[in-house]
Amino acid sequence: MKSGVRLKLLRRTLRERRALAQLVREIKVPRLQPEGQMENPKTIDLVASLVMACPNLERLVGFYSTYSHCFDRLTHALSTRPRLREHIWIIGDNAAITERSLKQLPPGLMDTRQTQDFLHFHDSWHSLSTLFLCSQKQGILERDVFIQVLHLLPALQHLCISSFDVDDFDDVTLQSLPCLQSLRLQDLEGITFWGLSEFSRTKSARCIKQLSLVNLDITYLSAISNLFLHLKDLSRFTLVQESSPEVAAGDLVFQPVVASLRLQHLHWDILVPGSANQNLASSIQAGGFPNLRTIRAPSDHDGLLQSVCRPRAQIVQASDKYSKAYRAGVDGTPGSLGRTLFAARKLAQQRIENARASPRFRVIIEEEGVVQEAYDIPGYMGTVGSQIAYNLDSDAQGSDSALVDFPDLLSGIKEVAPRDGCTGMWNASHPAGKKWWNHTERFRYRAMDLGRFF
Repeated sequence: MKSGVRLKLLRRTLRERRALAQLVREIKVPRLQPEGQMENPKTIDLVASLVMACPNLERLVGFYSTYSHCFDRLTHALSTRPRLREHIWIIGDNAAITERSLKQLPPGLMDTRQTQDFLHFHDSWHSLSTLFLCSQKQGILERDVFIQVLHLLPALQHLCISSFDVDDFDDVTLQSLPCLQSLRLQDLEGITFWGLSEFSRTKSARCIKQLSLVNLDITYLSAISNLFLHLKDLSRFTLVQESSPEVAAGDLVFQPVVASLRLQHLHWDILVPGSANQNLASSIQAGGFPNLRTIRAPSDHDGLLQSVCRPRAQIVQASDKYSKAYRAGVDGTPGSLGRTLFAARKLAQQRIENARASPRFRVIIEEEGVVQEAYDIPGYMGTVGSQIAYNLDSDAQGSDSALVDFPDLLSGIKEVAPRDGCTGMWNASHPAGKKWWNHTERFRYRAMDLGRFF
């Protein structure tokens, strides 16, 4: 069967049965080209015609084309769906913009038509609640466009912005964000610790319940402290970066250094050792996080954060022994820790075993001054009575990375083993053999909830 034939059959069915088409809320499009290849224009047009056949469509899953500030039918089709609830923009480079950037500095790299077209796509999205904006291959979306787009979406609650240049998204753009419930900022060179501190004081930041800061290279711990202080409703916080945010020289330090009354889930991943882990552990011991229930720290140097959590008998998983990363071994030094969950679980288990090898208590039973029996109670890693669970599980099932990232969403290859999907040979027993009717092998679809990004 030729590629796309089943989509055409589905399109014909939806066009002929209008009542059925009005009930469609989500379309899952299979991968029709190998990973890394550019989208076929015919495939884009085919998916666009399928979208146009579903007037009440809310989600298009599995097919995310690159928008290079040029007209394409799929983007136009999605812009006409008034009930669309989520959309992912993958902004690619444009030849005209690239040529213009060689002669002038931003702003003004996008011409008037490109700006108006992009803004016009959002006019009908009154129900859009989740928006992803990701730059790919030096894609440009200027600062003024960011501000205007985000205020065109009245129902917007969840926003992810990734990989834009300092001229596109910076501290000034951050201050202009609307009121949101979930925000993820990733790989943005224009965001500084000063901008985050100022953002924490804005009225729109007070609504945030889930905040993720990924690879922003925050210099000072005061920025995180200000976020915890002013974001009163914050229940989930994620920090991932290589360098350790430190206390600025000359600042007075009081315990707890960082504190949040309502925070429940904390992902804390700082690759290079520093004082940040110690400051966080000390703040937890000082009662700075009374409602904290889960900590996930893949880069927990010396087990500082594990020591303030509830003791666990075992943290490694049964599937770890089949992992190449687990069998490779880790020598336990901070430089070898990395960010793999397999290595993190192995080191955490080693700390548990080392603590267990040393007796914590000794019970002696005496009768009339004569020792009858003596029992050694093994030690443990953690704090008895702590309400915090130490978690080293991934957000994406089967992944070695703790966080869900854009490759997990765009590649579509990390689903299940091929034998668990449809091999296209369901009718091999037919007298005419597989030539009678077969199709391309497909993996079983595994839904990717965009809420896992926050």
